[in-house]
Amino acid sequence: MALEITLRATDLSKRFGAVVALDGVSLDVLRGECVALIGESGSGKTTLLRCFNRMTDPDGGRVLVDGADAAGLDPIALRRRVGYVPQDGGLLPHWRVRRNVSLVPWLRDLPDRDARADRALGLVGLEPAAFSDRRPRELSGGQRQRVAVARALAADPDVILLDEPFGALDAITRAELQETFLRLRGELRFTAVLVTHDLHEAMLLADRIAVMRQGRVEQVGTSTELRTVPASAYVRDLLRRARVTA
Repeated sequence: MALEITLRATDLSKRFGAVVALDGVSLDVLRGECVALIGESGSGKTTLLRCFNRMTDPDGGRVLVDGADAAGLDPIALRRRVGYVPQDGGLLPHWRVRRNVSLVPWLRDLPDRDARADRALGLVGLEPAAFSDRRPRELSGGQRQRVAVARALAADPDVILLDEPFGALDAITRAELQETFLRLRGELRFTAVLVTHDLHEAMLLADRIAVMRQGRVEQVGTSTELRTVPASAYVRDLLRRARVTA
């Protein structure tokens, strides 16, 4: 049975003024898998992630979403069908939790918006009766990120993009949300692209890891492949600095 590619980036290039953000990047993401993008600041991780929902359009190359050329898709419609979790959660502070979570179902004119929001809150471990009427400022950092994940799930997307969603949290809360993410992937089987600066997090959460450096992909592989057959001195040094051994 042939493997189905949900997201494909082919020879992407992108510049921001004099800065080269992407330099000939190609990457396939298979249906149902999680690919982590890892690298130092400025390596192009977030730029690549944002090309998949047209929050950033590349200068050259091609992006396919479920086989369709993203350049020919309406960017607003694309963003509404692809879940997105930014690092800061991106919740609207003047809206209560349920309204924040039901935003995409409302924009897509889906039925039972409140029920969808409550179901998504339950999936991320927040009891709707206790949290639906709170405002973001009344939540802890971990609770706000759970709400952000719930909002990404509320319209039942096939693809979720996550931009360092757990990076600003304390170690205990981060570990709890990592476990929640693993459980949700097991239950819902969505495709995910995860940006992280933490190699250990990438190895825990992702099926494959794309190591990026200066706008290029150094290596794509499983955690075992990275440990046993690092493709470059940079990857070997990254593993050493993260204290990851073969």
